[in-house]
Amino acid sequence: MTVPVTSRPSAAPPRPPGPAPRRGSESGPSPHRSAFRPDIEGLRAVAVLAVLAFHAGLPWLQGGFVGVDVFFVISGYLITGLLVREAITTGRVRLADFFSRRARRLLPSAAVVLVCAALAGAVLTVPLRRGDLEHDVVASALSVANWRFVAQRTDYLAAGHDQSPLLHFWSLAVEEQFYLFWAPLLAVTVLCAARAVRRGRAVRAAVAVPTAVVGLGSFALSLTWTEHSASLAYLATPARAWQFAVGALLALLPWHLLRGPRVPRLLMGWAGAAAIAWSVVAYDASTPYPGVAALVPTLGAAAVILAAIPGRGEHSVDDRLSVGRLLSLRAPRAVGRLSYNLYLWHWPVLVLAEARLGSLGWPAKTALTAASVLPALAAMYGVERPLRRSRTVSELPRRGLSLGIAAIVVPVVLALVVGSTTLRLLGGDEPVAMRGLPPGATSGPHLLARPAGARLDRGPVVPTAAQARKDFPPDGACEVAPEVTRSPSCLFGAVDSPDRIVLLGDSHAGQWFSPLLALASQRGWALQELVKQGCPLPQLTVHNPQLGRTYRECDTWRADALQRLRSQPKPRLIVISSLNRYTDDRALLAEAWEKTLAPLRALGAPVVYLQDTPVPGRDVPACVSGSPDDPSTCAFDRAKAQQPDPLAERITAGAVPGVRTVGVNTVLCPGTGPTCPAVLDRVLLYRDDSHLTNAAATVLTARLERLLSDAGALTTTGAVGKDGWKVLLRDDFDGAAGSRPSGRHWQYDIGTCYPGCPAPQWGTGEIETMTDSTENVRLDGKGALEIVPTRKDGRWYSGRIETRRADFAPPPGGVLRVEASLALPDVTGTGAAGYWPAFWALGAPLRDGYKGWPAVGELDIMESVNGQDTVFGTMHCGVLEGGPCREPQGLSSKPQRCDGCRERFHTYAVEVDTTVGAEEVRWYLDGRVHHRVKAAQMDTATWKRAVDHGLFVILNVAIGGNLPLAHGATAGPGTEPGHPLRVDHVAVSTRDAGAGR
Repeated sequence: MTVPVTSRPSAAPPRPPGPAPRRGSESGPSPHRSAFRPDIEGLRAVAVLAVLAFHAGLPWLQGGFVGVDVFFVISGYLITGLLVREAITTGRVRLADFFSRRARRLLPSAAVVLVCAALAGAVLTVPLRRGDLEHDVVASALSVANWRFVAQRTDYLAAGHDQSPLLHFWSLAVEEQFYLFWAPLLAVTVLCAARAVRRGRAVRAAVAVPTAVVGLGSFALSLTWTEHSASLAYLATPARAWQFAVGALLALLPWHLLRGPRVPRLLMGWAGAAAIAWSVVAYDASTPYPGVAALVPTLGAAAVILAAIPGRGEHSVDDRLSVGRLLSLRAPRAVGRLSYNLYLWHWPVLVLAEARLGSLGWPAKTALTAASVLPALAAMYGVERPLRRSRTVSELPRRGLSLGIAAIVVPVVLALVVGSTTLRLLGGDEPVAMRGLPPGATSGPHLLARPAGARLDRGPVVPTAAQARKDFPPDGACEVAPEVTRSPSCLFGAVDSPDRIVLLGDSHAGQWFSPLLALASQRGWALQELVKQGCPLPQLTVHNPQLGRTYRECDTWRADALQRLRSQPKPRLIVISSLNRYTDDRALLAEAWEKTLAPLRALGAPVVYLQDTPVPGRDVPACVSGSPDDPSTCAFDRAKAQQPDPLAERITAGAVPGVRTVGVNTVLCPGTGPTCPAVLDRVLLYRDDSHLTNAAATVLTARLERLLSDAGALTTTGAVGKDGWKVLLRDDFDGAAGSRPSGRHWQYDIGTCYPGCPAPQWGTGEIETMTDSTENVRLDGKGALEIVPTRKDGRWYSGRIETRRADFAPPPGGVLRVEASLALPDVTGTGAAGYWPAFWALGAPLRDGYKGWPAVGELDIMESVNGQDTVFGTMHCGVLEGGPCREPQGLSSKPQRCDGCRERFHTYAVEVDTTVGAEEVRWYLDGRVHHRVKAAQMDTATWKRAVDHGLFVILNVAIGGNLPLAHGATAGPGTEPGHPLRVDHVAVSTRDAGAGR
């Protein structure tokens, strides 16, 4: 998402064209008798004061940005008049002279501001903003700042950054680019009219034609871009050229040959001034601009200029009642003379002050704007006037051009030096590396799992501030831009799979791309992303700041996305998310959401609303770059960042049937204090003022998986093999030696019983204490998991892990298969007494308080005791004593001979078959069925309670207990610790009814 644009880029005022040209004949392009127009100097004051009032935030002058239009008209009038007078007088346009005059008049003052801004930024701004500023210095010095800001402002994902101290240089760039095109065009046009060079009317007519063509074409382009891209319309030179052309036509057309009545002329001048004043008061940031609205101040400025052009036989217009007389007074002219330097200095003063002091109100901004008069006066008297009037510099064009080149090179070199230093300080922006961080926690208050003895509050922040700015989801062009109305196919992962997760919403949904892709890929599914920037998923009409108007493309895209989902196969899961602050009207929001949720519910797939994450409202990476040793200073206000989420509240209250909700905000903003952190467990959470870094989202994958599973939304299906089996889970235990198994798949059982201790000693009399230490549960670095019993100070410790998922179940009429490749603890005889490795599954309802055994079902897929060369499988069900499962022994297989089960891996599996008429549970050893329990062996109710639900899978090594004792041994002094159960892989699959048969 982006914060809506609240300010317009500023405009640079045109400047006097230089020494007055010689007078020409009455057929000249404008009133030659007086090349200097004091009223225009006063009109500059009106324009610059409007811009300054707007930037100071004066409440009643929010349209002050129209000052840029006035400046452009003035510039077009004066510069074109200068060039055409030169053409009529000399027969040609001397481009070297023209650009030399502009270079010595404009560039040195601008260079001083750029140098001061670069140096002040190095002191007053944080490193990340400093790097941005140095890029702005280079763009401004090269007169391409407008295109840099176009790129930033049209990029939705680059929003949320603070204003540049050099944003106002965009208009200087527009003017320079225009004259780099305009002056040569006029020179060529004059050459084509060379035979009539002494005939002013012929030259004017020759120049007026391309002027009109450029003006009309530019205005048409401005209207188009205002409709489709506000940034291009406002900042791009082609969309602003028509305003220069309006001023040029004032200089080209023979207004001075007309005899105009004085009263209409007076009214025209005052009407033009009123149009400018009305625009300043009536317009604001919501006005579609420039477009048609720009005609008012543009034509208003043209009317003021035109009203003071003397008619035939007149030498001047000096009516004391005219607006020109007012503008020609000493005070307006003084401000007008200072306008260029005042404009150059006021904006950096405002922005750099706020960078240091924080957000300021309009009274403080007004005071700072007034204070900028001081450096502006110093620059005018110390730089601008001496260089403009220097005979040494003005004597030869190449000297002025050399001065201009130096004024470009100096700030560019300074910016490169400061920028390279800043880049070294920030550490570069190479790809994010998560090495050294533990996996994400799946539950609890912490973002990352807590390894024993680990300190997560020390070490470098990941990603770095520079990396965070670019740490986007790797989804290519699938988070479509504001002007796009249809998402591409955007399928990721197992794209040929009929099963898929759909991610739907705005950019706050797009930030979850990486974790959802991981969850889909683990299951052999595809991920389909339908995400549009700044587009609310509820059917609301909103204004888009990039387009500068009502966001019609959002409505079109949303309707297309919903229609595509209706026409495609039913997805396995639909995850929706959206910024929750598009409107404060709860009733309107509820109605808008229902219009979107109704067609989604009709698809019949699980729909989960992923609650909106905190919105810091500040450039978090920039702040962290300034406080790398203490990122806690970048914490932000909890109340503002976590606004109420009406949809989540309604779902929780049961008012939105068919939709579930999950959220991670208790982790992102833990506790109940007044602030939320910007960095948590060394992870930099936000890439801008609103969105999570991709690193933070990736860390949350395991937690998100658990939340979706707990909500019953993560369905049990996966990739379909040639034999019809769909893989739900497969873990090959790849990883570094001594590391933990995947936190996405597994969780630890700790202690000697489940929470609340419903059955002490795990209900079986075993004597070990289960831990999450890597001494007891670890990867061997060769593709296997080791569960190792250990003994310390006479006490036994071991490991027991369960799958996080508890929804492994056969599809209706289908089959569930759970298998593992195991190598039993390599110990026999007295040393193996009491060893009890096990691979088994329990009914999911047991996790609800860990009560209900054995009715909820237990399938012991592989058990072995006391190091014997035999294994067996068992089913528990029914009641605690007796019943159809003959508890507490259960329905057990005979001991199965298993030679080599300690030295080599063997495959153990159980299948729960719900095929109609053949319901049974089967046990396998290396593909051979060695035990069966049929549904017919018990009543229907007992069977269903045992198998008609999800299961979770367990791996453990117990020590001692009832079963080893029943087989003739228990742990004693001779029992040897340190012999692991090794697990090569665990896999869970399902097969639909009739598949593979």
